[in-house]
Amino acid sequence: MSRLHLEYDIKRDIRNSPIVREVDMTRRRQLWRSLGIGICLVSVLLFSAWQHFELLRHGYEIEQMEKDRAEALETNRHLRLEIETLRSPRRIERIAIGDLHLVAPTPADSHVIERIAPTPPPDRSVVASRGGSAGVGSRP
Repeated sequence: MSRLHLEYDIKRDIRNSPIVREVDMTRRRQLWRSLGIGICLVSVLLFSAWQHFELLRHGYEIEQMEKDRAEALETNRHLRLEIETLRSPRRIERIAIGDLHLVAPTPADSHVIERIAPTPPPDRSVVASRGGSAGVGSRP
């Protein structure tokens, strides 16, 4: 065996434990900067996604409210029609004659009452001039 082959056979014991690795501050700053930019981008992405889904949810709510409003308007129309049907003079007369056994009035049974408008009160000058006469408002 030659000496060259012997070198490969000998193991050298190298100890790296006393070697202290130096912290590269530039690399650390770049790492923190990259992490901050990544966090900002993710937060912007999440915020925009949240806004998008809220917009969709509100659109569905508005659509549902419009359907409910249309149904309420239709119900309101039906109820107004029913009220007008129930207030119909023919229906009221039919119920009065048929169910309640009432009789329609004849012209002899009806009395016309005229409304008489009250006379306006007299002017203040007329009331003041009556003070000396022996009338209703005079003193003895």
